Amino acid sequence: MGPEGVLLHTYYGPRLPDNAPALADGRVPHSDPGCWPDLLPQELSGSGTADNRTPAVVLEYADGTEAAAFVFDRAEAHVGKPQLPGLPMFRDGNGVETLSVFLKDAGGLSAEVRYTVYETEDLITRTVVYTNTGAEPLTLHKAASLSLDFTPDALELITLNGTWAAERTPERAPLRCGIQSIGSMRGIPGHAHNPAVALCHADTTETTGEAWGFAFVYSGNYLIEVERADAGERLVMGIHPYHFHWTLAPGESFTAPEAAMVYSDQGLGEMSRRFHNAIRTRLLPPRWQDMTAPRPVLINSWEACYFDFDEKKLLELAQAAKQADIDLFVLDDGWFKGRNDTSSSLGDWVADTRKLPDGLPGLCKKLNLLGLEMGLWVEPEAISPNSDLYRAHPDWAFAIPGRTPLEIRQQYTLDFSRPEVVDGIWQQLDTILESCPLKYLKWDMNRSLAHVYNAKLPAKRQGEVYHRYVMGVYELQRRLTEKYPGLLLENCAGGGARFDCGMLYYSPQIWCSDNTDARSRLVIQYGTSLFYPGCVMGAHFSTVPNHCTGHISTPEARMAAALTGTFGFELDLTKYTEEELAALRPYVAWYRKHGALLRGGELHRLVDPEPNGLGAAWMIAAKDGSEAAVFAVGDALSGAHGIASPNSRTRTLWKALV
Repeated sequence: MGPEGVLLHTYYGPRLPDNAPALADGRVPHSDPGCWPDLLPQELSGSGTADNRTPAVVLEYADGTEAAAFVFDRAEAHVGKPQLPGLPMFRDGNGVETLSVFLKDAGGLSAEVRYTVYETEDLITRTVVYTNTGAEPLTLHKAASLSLDFTPDALELITLNGTWAAERTPERAPLRCGIQSIGSMRGIPGHAHNPAVALCHADTTETTGEAWGFAFVYSGNYLIEVERADAGERLVMGIHPYHFHWTLAPGESFTAPEAAMVYSDQGLGEMSRRFHNAIRTRLLPPRWQDMTAPRPVLINSWEACYFDFDEKKLLELAQAAKQADIDLFVLDDGWFKGRNDTSSSLGDWVADTRKLPDGLPGLCKKLNLLGLEMGLWVEPEAISPNSDLYRAHPDWAFAIPGRTPLEIRQQYTLDFSRPEVVDGIWQQLDTILESCPLKYLKWDMNRSLAHVYNAKLPAKRQGEVYHRYVMGVYELQRRLTEKYPGLLLENCAGGGARFDCGMLYYSPQIWCSDNTDARSRLVIQYGTSLFYPGCVMGAHFSTVPNHCTGHISTPEARMAAALTGTFGFELDLTKYTEEELAALRPYVAWYRKHGALLRGGELHRLVDPEPNGLGAAWMIAAKDGSEAAVFAVGDALSGAHGIASPNSRTRTLWKALV
């Protein structure tokens, strides 16, 4: 505890023994109650009270006051973890304990700072519940989930940056004085930055040194700030303050999304493995946490057909897929009425009988007779101006009164902050899923939110719409996964624009990138692996020249990238000869035989990919050392021979030229 009851953060590092003495921090002059607040390592910092670093909380009281200084009130510890209303989170279970620390500001805002400890996974999650304890309304303009102060040190920041078809490329640089930040104001996390970062020392490597990892369990606008100041470094993570204004009436509360934290003193590799383990065992839907349970090997129709298909063409593709021993056929975009290009029909989730004369049930039955399960692509958050849904409910799309709606990709975005819109789309999806036994649903989202305005909310509450939108997305995915627990839901957003822990609470896999080129995937999947396990990375074997890059890679290189993700196919197999189809079957059989290892094993990054993606090597090893698979691609081949788990009975070296 610091001066005037300010709660301080003095340590986050290796585990301490139970009898460890209280830790002091040299920045804390306990004997001086008038010390400068911006020298204190505060656990929750407010604005306007002489802590001049970036704050965790910015608020406005009814009288216009914007200052907040949080002091300790009380603390409670209990076994288990409270639910976060309407929000995803790492799940409760055995070995979970929660500490709630209650702080208060004299103006009437209290903050319950919750820390949940996952003993086995070496994971800590944190959130904050903000409550108006005063007699007048107040408005939150910034309500972070995590604020963490470090003692002065020469730390480096690792972020995952990129663009469409080149997502999550790692960038590492020393912290400079001032604030460095990443974030999104797109309504989704976006392609440019991923909502996960790491801090480490300059000498931290894959296997040595300290690393602190942070991931935001949220799928909307976010801001991660890291500030280097004379008192040390501060990291703040939470919902982006842009267009966030949340009014709390007396007695009302706002629950911030969860942030997850991992510490490693054995390098970035161990940081990653701890995140991977926690995501697999504590975040994914319970049905999909068993890594020994098989996942279907699928073929997606998109790069084989695009919009140009009929039932005959689809069944020919399905027959070829069956010859390759594939399990599941996914019908991508173009299946619903009037959908022959991107100009129409989003929102009209009814089969186009000109392409599918017997509808989805008829196609599903024919696929089942071939021995294949069926999956389907949808884009539930979108609506085309040229659609029956828009003609019936133009008010369901985001639009600012008096302005022409902003059309991107020849579509608008539905206002999922309104329950009646969520209900309307749910009725359509539920009708589809009731009509035929789909085993897989790919949920896509292909544009940024814009002209965000809820016609049912007053002007002073428009700052709630972005967050309410995300809550609407979560609500619809909750309904899908609860009513259809056997449905394999895969999220996608123009490729990898919504690859985050919030989505993984509902879907056990996310499409990693629209770029399926093996060279590019070496970099994309390497960066993604810093925080996310391979079992959640949607990855497919595709044709060459690659449709996105034009690169030509060997089958072995393309297989290496696909097999260490969720594994599937994305190409026109009707162009393969019987011999070529037969040559695919050993890969499928190998995946089935070693699937539990690939999904649940521990990742060791051996050779980092070059920026041009010409080489990389990695190993996936069983925790008990009984089995390991080593993959080496391109330039990494020369140093890959003989690499295996020391005690392994199975040594597999996957050699491939890009």
